[in-house]
Amino acid sequence: MIKMEKDPSPRFPNKATSSPACPLCSRSDFQPIYADNRKGYKICINCALIFMDSFHLVSQQEEKTVYSLHENSIEQPGYVSFLNRAIKPALQYIKGSDVGLDYGCGPNPTLSQILKNQGISCYDYDPIFDISDPFDAYDFIFATECFEHFHQPKKDIQKILVKLKSKGLLVIMTQLYDDIKLFPSWHYTKDSTHVCFYHLDTFEFIKNNYGLSLLYTDRSRVFVFRKN
Repeated sequence: MIKMEKDPSPRFPNKATSSPACPLCSRSDFQPIYADNRKGYKICINCALIFMDSFHLVSQQEEKTVYSLHENSIEQPGYVSFLNRAIKPALQYIKGSDVGLDYGCGPNPTLSQILKNQGISCYDYDPIFDISDPFDAYDFIFATECFEHFHQPKKDIQKILVKLKSKGLLVIMTQLYDDIKLFPSWHYTKDSTHVCFYHLDTFEFIKNNYGLSLLYTDRSRVFVFRKN
């Protein structure tokens, strides 16, 4: 379990805080934590989620502008290799007849194309770019590099799970933090659209509270769950 330590002299102490409860577990037992981007965050004692204070959250239009600058596509070998870190461990659990969804696919859907090239049906969804998926439920859902963007992770996880069939596969990819002492200078906080940060303990909480069984994790970024 992650060890929480009181910081008697937090960095940038004049920053106000404005989040009344953890957006994942809804508890109000948390401590302030700050980063070199001069933005304030809280770390939840209950589920170990680190979340940005709400008054620092960027608008949806600002998010769209940032995402549009990302050069991610099927033509980028490095990006394809990156997504394969989540795809390859999940493939052993996906049947040829399964139909899946890339949740939060971005402006240039790539993961679905990788799967389609392997004969696997996968559709796309992204609320920022008005990409709508066609079905009510899926055999598998990938959520790669989007959990860190969730302003309300509890609501988003619930939204994802409603679309996932019983015994369906949920594949999550987001970079974990480990030592909170390193958080202030962590490169992952430099992106203004990264607002929630997860620990192994956070995913243990998600597993236990959202009816999931863990099939695989690399313990740093990728999780493959089965919906109970």
